[in-house]
This record gives sequence, structure tokens and C-alpha cells, in this order.
Amino acid sequence: MGQWTSAVGAAQLARLLRSQTDGGRETAAGRRLPAYRALADGVRLLVLEGRVPVAARLPAERELAAALALSRTTVASAYEALRTDGFLESRRGAGSWTSVPAGSPLPTRGLDPLPPDAAGSVIDLGCAALPAPEPWLSRAFQGALEQLPAYAHTHGDYPAGLQDLRQALADRYTARGIPTMPEQIMVTTGAMGAVTATCHLFAGRGERVAVESPSYANVLQLMREAGARLVPVAMADGLTGWDIPAWRQVLRDAAPRMAYVMADFQNPTGALATEEQRRDLVAAARSAGTVLVADETMSDLWLDPDPELPRPVCAFDPSGSTVVTVGSASKAFWAGLRIGWVRAAPDIIRSLVAARAYADLGSPVLEQLAVTWLLSDGGWEAAGDIRRAQARENRDALVAALRQHLPDWEFTVPGGGLTLWTRTGGLSGSRIAEAGERMGVRVPSGPRFGVDGAFEGFVRLPFTVGGAVAETAAARLAAAAHLVETGAPVAADTPRSLVA
Repeated sequence: MGQWTSAVGAAQLARLLRSQTDGGRETAAGRRLPAYRALADGVRLLVLEGRVPVAARLPAERELAAALALSRTTVASAYEALRTDGFLESRRGAGSWTSVPAGSPLPTRGLDPLPPDAAGSVIDLGCAALPAPEPWLSRAFQGALEQLPAYAHTHGDYPAGLQDLRQALADRYTARGIPTMPEQIMVTTGAMGAVTATCHLFAGRGERVAVESPSYANVLQLMREAGARLVPVAMADGLTGWDIPAWRQVLRDAAPRMAYVMADFQNPTGALATEEQRRDLVAAARSAGTVLVADETMSDLWLDPDPELPRPVCAFDPSGSTVVTVGSASKAFWAGLRIGWVRAAPDIIRSLVAARAYADLGSPVLEQLAVTWLLSDGGWEAAGDIRRAQARENRDALVAALRQHLPDWEFTVPGGGLTLWTRTGGLSGSRIAEAGERMGVRVPSGPRFGVDGAFEGFVRLPFTVGGAVAETAAARLAAAAHLVETGAPVAADTPRSLVA
């Protein structure tokens, strides 16, 4: 890594270090670690957990020593230990910044869904997607087929999307208190199509993009492949949304061209940003000249009864100059319905539509008609009720099973979304994922959701199974964790019944 992209102040780093438990400061024999080694291990753990981003400039030795009430020699020795371990890089005149050990493979690729015929032998917790909420999928396509003849006599290319769907989406935002015209909507091929289009418009190769840490794995990989320089910003503790002071500092110091956030039941943490956080982040982005891309794909997936949901992020950008909103039918309805959209100022939509001639030209007409039918005939709300009930039941079953089989694993139960962000009791999430695959359960490891190898001590568990299947999944994960903890070998043909 050639240079730092963000900075951590002495007071902030001291606060993060003090929030750690003392358990990691002793050896297995119970002997107290030297102060410099305990400090180095504390910083290393913060990097691995993603609470301090990779490529973050650390405070000078004298500043950190004063903040921690330690000697400068202790801090200097800790920094040297971190450099030796590969977690710190330094250059005269530029300071020191966090890194990951050279040669460590970075788990940047996504986890593809298993083919349906493999479901009998492997429990797939890699993909956060639920089955279609019937009968509404079939009804939507029946309604779409009735409307299709009117479009069959046209060329079929609608780069901005069908006018009726754009109007229906605009009406939906207006009903939420955000006055919107159809000219502010572009229909895309899923949310990934929407994010791809905005990245191409605002974040060319080499541009800095600020992202939540952790964040959605597929979007991180998309941006990497587009050549963006990702600047991670750690989430606030628990499910309390964003750390606004950290965001202000990154937006001021790194000056990213674009930022990508998920304010509603964030993937993977399930965090829900407050209204105040949304207002403050929009204001900070506007001051920095940063385009804020707000992903709303989880906004319809509240699971707790009678939630008090904050207004959308775009509600705090009435001029439309700062916020670009991304939405999709894939999470709220069904992943097989690849229809997404962008809501932005009309001039931004015109630019996106013009650039689409060099991409996919437009989204399938039949699928657009199906979403239009759902939004216009009440099917969207009815299907949402089914989806939320299913996700809630699965969430509660998975939480109960994990607490029974893996009581040392830590998580906070989110009030919505589809995922549980789980700390794996000090074990390697990557090794648990590897062992779990052989034990008959697939899970994505934490580093897939971080930048440059962070979150090694986490896995993401989606609410895609319930009942006895959730119980079996937790038992298999417990068996995988045992293998990782003891270092015992496992045969590739281990019978699934032994861990079910």
C-alpha cells in the first residue's frame, strides 16, 4: 500500500483501545503481556475487526503515548512490533498507517448461490435471499402478460424505463413525503445495475469512494473492479448506525468523489441510521462536494412490530444535488425479479440514461410490467407482509439455535433486514467458513465485507432458513468452530448426520 487514505486521532484510538476487554492481554499461561505487546495486539485486533480501517494513518508516537498515559518507548516498541507483523507501514515524512501482512490473500470475491439441486446436502447461508412470496409473483406476471401486447408493437428499448413504472415509483416516493417526478427515476437491472451506473458516472478509475466498514460484499467488489480507491469508515458500535464524527473526518480529509451507504438495516450488520445521522451525513457530504449514494434495498424489511422508521436519506437533500437513491425489488420481493431503480435530480438521470447506450440499453419489459402491477394493484404491500413474516420467523429460529449451540458467539439482533453480523468468539471467520463447507453449511466470512482483509473474527448469517434447518445449520457451525478451535482434521467425506 503506497499511502494512507484516512486518519485516526490519538483520542479516538485511545477510546477504541479502552473499549476492548482485558482478555487478550494475557498469555494462555495467564502471564501478563508486556505493555508494548498488549498495545500492538490491541491495534491489530481493531484492524482485523474493521474498527480501524486499513490504510488509516495512526497518531504520532508522542500523541498516542500522552492519550494512553504510556511512555513513548512503549508506543514506539508497539509500532515496531506491528511493522514486523505486517500490520503497519511507515515512511519518513508521511507517518505510519495500518495495513495487512504482505502475501495474505484478500477475500474479495462474493459467494455465489448454490444450485438448487445441492440444497439436499448443503445448507446455503451464503446468499441473503428468500423464496418468492406467492401467489403474488404469479399474479404479477399474469397481470404483466395482459399488458404486454401493447408494448409488443414497439421497439422494446426503454433506456430510462417504462413510463408507467417510473410514474409508479415516483408516486411511491411522493407518498413517503418526498415529492418526486418520473423524470427523477431511471429503471435499472437490479440494484447492482443502479450502483454500477452511478459508479461509472461519478467515480472513475482512481477516484476515492467512501464506504461503510463493513459493507455489502458485492458492491465492494464491483467498485474494486471499476478501479475505485475504497476508503472505509467504521460503523458505530452495536446497531446504532453511523459514526458521524468519523464520516466528517473522512469526507474532509480524503475528499472522496462518492460515498456509498445503506441507512436502512444495513447489509451485513442490520444497523438502522437515525434521522439525525442521516441529516448530518447529507450535510457533511454536501460540504465536501461528495455524491452520497443511498442504497434502500432493505428499507421495506422491518421485522419488529410498529417500528418508528426514519425518513429516507434523500428527504434531507431537497435540492437533489447531493443524494442519489438506489432501490430494488430483489430483496423486498424476490431476487429473481431483477428490477432496480435510481432516484436523483433530473439532470443526473439524463446523464445516466445517456451513458446506458454503452451498457445494457434497458431492462426487460415483462419484468418492468410485473413490478408496475405490484405497485399499482396492492400486491407490493401484501407481498411485503409475507416476506417480513417469513424473515422474522427465520431470524428468531436462527437466533435461538445460535444461542443454544454457540453461546460464545456475539451478535445484536437487528430490527430488520436479512442478515446477522456475528462475532465468532475469537476464531477465524475464514477458517470457520472453510470448515463449515466440509461440514455441510456455507457461510461467508467477515473479510468479504471489509476492505483489505478486515473483520477476520466475523461471519455473516442471513435469515434464509428456519425451524429444524436453522437448528441443523447452527449445529454444523458449532462443529466447524470446534474443528477450528482444536485444530483437529476433518475428512472431506465426514457424514452430515454426525453434525446434524
